[in-house]
Amino acid sequence: MIDTANLSPWLWLVAPLVVIFAYTVFGMSGFGSTVISVPLLAHFLPVSYLVPLMVLLDLCAAIFVGSSGRQHVSREELKRIVPVMFVGFALGVTLLVKVPEGPLKFALGMFTVIVGIHGILNPVLIRTISVWWSVPAALLGGAIATVFGAGGPIYATYLSGRLKDKAALRATISTLISISAFSRAIVYAIGGLLLHLTILGGMVVLAPFVWLGLRLGTRIHIGLTQEQMRRAIGVLLTITGATLLIRSVL
Repeated sequence: MIDTANLSPWLWLVAPLVVIFAYTVFGMSGFGSTVISVPLLAHFLPVSYLVPLMVLLDLCAAIFVGSSGRQHVSREELKRIVPVMFVGFALGVTLLVKVPEGPLKFALGMFTVIVGIHGILNPVLIRTISVWWSVPAALLGGAIATVFGAGGPIYATYLSGRLKDKAALRATISTLISISAFSRAIVYAIGGLLLHLTILGGMVVLAPFVWLGLRLGTRIHIGLTQEQMRRAIGVLLTITGATLLIRSVL
């Protein structure tokens, strides 16, 4: 899958720093690691290697965050989202793979930027959105996760309009990410994409940096107020959307 003998020496410096930063964001908000790390590490490693590797790392990270805050998970929201999310997985496999990648990334990026800017400018949740928004959020989040591995921004957009408690917001998003990552890991394993020593080796090498990032992100999360948490998620959504816009253009 990759030739370890010809890897850039810079990778050994860049990869730990990128992973620490990506999982600091994940530890703070419950999502965002894949969207941050894959575009940066793709300068050194093939995407076909990075995507299954990040699925394994995200699965471990989401279990860590979700288990440590499982008492805060909104089970009502999970009951609404998870069944429809699996329909979204099927939708992504059967339909979105046929859509040109550039326009799809551009549309998702524009939507995410708009929602992120709104969250920055309006950090106080005055009125919760309708539960019916869970249907398009779960469908789109599941489909986007299948194609890009980046369903987190969609789940965060919906849940930030439903949950007032920052701990519930983070724990519920990370639980959805863990379910999504576990499902995709099974698909990748069946397809033989995980059965490579280089992927398992990469997971072992990067795991300590994932743990460090999660610890830093958790400390930041604890120190944030409700409004600061919502603004932080707004900033993350804006950066995520901008990244997708740039990738769609380039």
